[in-house]
Amino acid sequence: MLVLAHEVSGQRIKDDMYTQVTGAHCFRRLNGTHVTGCSSKNGGSVGVLHLIEGPEDIDFLVNSHPSPPYAAIISPALYTRENILRLRDQAGQYISVLVLINNVTGMDHFSQESPCPNEFSSLLVGQPGENDERCSAARPEQSWNPWGSGLLQEDFPFPVYYVYEAEEIDKLRDCYFKFNAHDLERQRERSLCSIEVKSFMSAAVSSANCIRRSNFYNSFIPATKYCDPLQGKNVYATLFPRPTQSTTEEGWRERDANERIVLVSTRTDTTTMFDGRGQGAMDSVLPFTVLISVAHFLAKVLPSSARNVLFVFFNGESYDYIGSQRFVYDLQTGAFPTRLTQTKSISMDNIELMIDIGTLDDLTNLEIYQATPQPMGLKMSALFDKINQNCSFGIKTGHPLQTTNLPPVSAQSFLRENASFPAIIITSPPGNRYYHSVYDGAHNLRYRYGNHSKRVDFTQLEDLGSNLFGPNSLQMEIRNVSSLIAMSIYELLEAHKYEPRYGTNSVLIDEFLHCFLETSDCPLFRATLRPETSIARLTAPPSRYISVHNSITADMTIWTYQVLGLLVGQRLENVTKDECLDRHLPYQWMAGYSGTGECHYSTQNTSLALSPAFLNETYDWTSYRYSTWTESTWSEMSARIFLRPSPAHETLTLSIGFVVMVISFVLVFLINSRSDVLFNQGSTSTIPIAAQPTQC
Repeated sequence: MLVLAHEVSGQRIKDDMYTQVTGAHCFRRLNGTHVTGCSSKNGGSVGVLHLIEGPEDIDFLVNSHPSPPYAAIISPALYTRENILRLRDQAGQYISVLVLINNVTGMDHFSQESPCPNEFSSLLVGQPGENDERCSAARPEQSWNPWGSGLLQEDFPFPVYYVYEAEEIDKLRDCYFKFNAHDLERQRERSLCSIEVKSFMSAAVSSANCIRRSNFYNSFIPATKYCDPLQGKNVYATLFPRPTQSTTEEGWRERDANERIVLVSTRTDTTTMFDGRGQGAMDSVLPFTVLISVAHFLAKVLPSSARNVLFVFFNGESYDYIGSQRFVYDLQTGAFPTRLTQTKSISMDNIELMIDIGTLDDLTNLEIYQATPQPMGLKMSALFDKINQNCSFGIKTGHPLQTTNLPPVSAQSFLRENASFPAIIITSPPGNRYYHSVYDGAHNLRYRYGNHSKRVDFTQLEDLGSNLFGPNSLQMEIRNVSSLIAMSIYELLEAHKYEPRYGTNSVLIDEFLHCFLETSDCPLFRATLRPETSIARLTAPPSRYISVHNSITADMTIWTYQVLGLLVGQRLENVTKDECLDRHLPYQWMAGYSGTGECHYSTQNTSLALSPAFLNETYDWTSYRYSTWTESTWSEMSARIFLRPSPAHETLTLSIGFVVMVISFVLVFLINSRSDVLFNQGSTSTIPIAAQPTQC
């Protein structure tokens, strides 16, 4: 019996009825006036699978729909604005789920972002006029994302579920073709393969309504929330340490009007329509890599300078520049850097020049933009031309372009406060056909890991004559661009030519891309930790979605902070581990390239990336002054397929159940009425009664 019990395992009936389908859900996000994204019904949305392979399949759902509601299965090539809005607006009452499958056949672009990302946070918002040069979706020739469908800004009354694994897609297709694909007009007469998606979102209407509703219910039921503000952290580092002061010194937080700073920035975040899917390889990892390389180069070649350089990696820029808006707000209120740094505050007046690195879709073609005439822009352009020719980088550069139709970059937040702020933007013409989508990954960059770190020290600069990856490789193109920008900044600061034939390190670039696009268990990340620390359990690259209020610090923020400590921090010689750890921050003990351990004096830190809109209880949510994005809360996320019975089967099941119930009542009545006969109430015992003892 024990052997039998060991070999037999139980199976719940419902586990035989349902098959789980792995994928990614579409979330609901809200701003001050609108709601975007998707939500299932409370308890889940159920629909009959229907594969869309052409316009005629959409016509079927719009006009025929014999067995609604349906779950439309669609491929990226057909996931266009026209098709999806037709399904929502014309067939919405017959559709309960939309399933996007990972099938790239026939796809030449795929971007759910608007043609004008962050359109309502740009420089000219609130200043209408006939001569507006602001980006507009109505003018594709002037847009920054010409392939954008704008579906990321739409609201859908049904869940949209993305299935990316081949095995999961086969489950859906096999089930559809086995039960649903034939005799479509008579579908109602038979059992059909269906899917149930649970992704109910608590928030509705707008951020203003959601927060007001949360505050109201929170007064009765503590910790009740329907949405959370998008929030993360910016990461920054100064090239040279800023002088610290004791909190007891008089005026220690006063701004030093003579301090001059060059701000070099980019963004680190990305977004997609689906949770956890989409790496933002071209839209943000590429300029992120360039700025890391620039910071590393300047830390190696500039021992001192009359100006300090502040490197800032903004977070949340995909949602109306959350990180840069908060950074500017902190500069204006004297809150940057925080008091914990024990340094003087910095204001916008201290910033002599801002160099903002935007998207670099074409690494062989750089453009410089400025909102107003900037002498530094002309000088930067001249340095680009000179250094490009001297080093034979093969990069096309041109004169600065003055316009108010600026790219979607962080400098917009500074220019909205002061249109003449000294900001120049380095970018390239739009070329990313997968901007803010699930397909902007390593493949979109043509990236292949070279894995040269075992024999090349990526923490050192590289001879410009070396070529480990081939002249047309991504690593070498990024090295050339980052070297060009870094050398130009050097000459801008030092006012003399950069002589050595050393540039940024292509192996560092290769390792950085490997860490942020392929795996967190990589040589660069290991070099930033203590030698005894293991990160083998971390296989996925860090997520770069900004996340929400009160969440833990994102992996992307942690790794950016650590990498800056390794590459920009000053390495201290002849300092033991114990001595380094005893000094605490800003001293860090990390493995280094050798893996044996080294002490770094670091200048990196973080600042809050939370929109100022959430700091003011009387904020006007319709003003577009600050970002107002929130994310809905949810309780359960799942998807599973099952066989929905036909109406005839359901009727038969109901009829049998009714007949069984009637028969049961009759049997119970008959048995109860004849119970005295069937269950003889008299004593029938044959056991003799013991004789009573005789009493004398």
